[in-house]
Amino acid sequence: MSKQLLGSLSGGTGVPARYHAVIRTEDGVRMSDSFYEELFGVRGKVALVTGGTRGIGLMIAEGLVRAGARVYVASRKVDACVETERALGQFGHCTAIPSDIGNVAGCELLAGEIASREERLHILVNNAGLTWSLPIDEFTEKAWDRVVDLDVKSPFFLTQKLLPLLRAAATADERASVVNVTSVNGIKPSGLMNYSYVAAKAGLGQLSAQMARDLMDDHINVNVVAPGPFKSKMTAPLFATDEMDRQMIESFPMKRWGRMEDAAGLTIFLSSRAGSYLTGVTLPCDGGATTIG
Repeated sequence: MSKQLLGSLSGGTGVPARYHAVIRTEDGVRMSDSFYEELFGVRGKVALVTGGTRGIGLMIAEGLVRAGARVYVASRKVDACVETERALGQFGHCTAIPSDIGNVAGCELLAGEIASREERLHILVNNAGLTWSLPIDEFTEKAWDRVVDLDVKSPFFLTQKLLPLLRAAATADERASVVNVTSVNGIKPSGLMNYSYVAAKAGLGQLSAQMARDLMDDHINVNVVAPGPFKSKMTAPLFATDEMDRQMIESFPMKRWGRMEDAAGLTIFLSSRAGSYLTGVTLPCDGGATTIG
């Protein structure tokens, strides 16, 4: 190991004192547990995950809970909230709040619920979403408006209503984090004929970049995770039979579906010190599907 690297790990110029402890092994020097926690840790941070009772939202919520965050999940269905709170509660702190954020009034209600329980919000994951597929000649206004309202309008207005809590949590050294969950369908066309969905997800990506610019001086980062092939209710038609599942897996560059640690790990990274120098970016979480597949 170079002297420069060893120096930086053990107290070199510019390294905070809390990082200085190192662990020496027969193989050399590795980062200490305290350094790892300071770099990637979200322990004690308050997080809200919308659509957090199933699919990718549940994966992200589980990862944040297991990492020690105080996690709130929001979902329309009361029974799903009860089950998620019970299931994730065994790993740490999880509170589920039934809410419908398909309109601005619902966003205000959810923001008020969080404000009544917490003084700060360090992490906001705007994950709730809806898709709708119809042939282009049959696509309806309802199919357009329902999807656009939930998938792009609600993330903006929920973030707006939660800005006082996000600003209260944010500092120059500990930036608050907004993670907007879009889709690789907002980056690359598919054969799903989900016109309002791709418009909303692509729009949310650009909206996130604009919000990142405008919230820069508030020390709030806004980034996008664009998932690819994950098993969820939304993608269920793609693996309806064992043979369809096999064919889908064979079409993926990495030959597997996304996992909890993939979606949760990227969210945790963006919400920790390790990812604090990133804002306004879209990160595909798709095993290379948009760039290679």
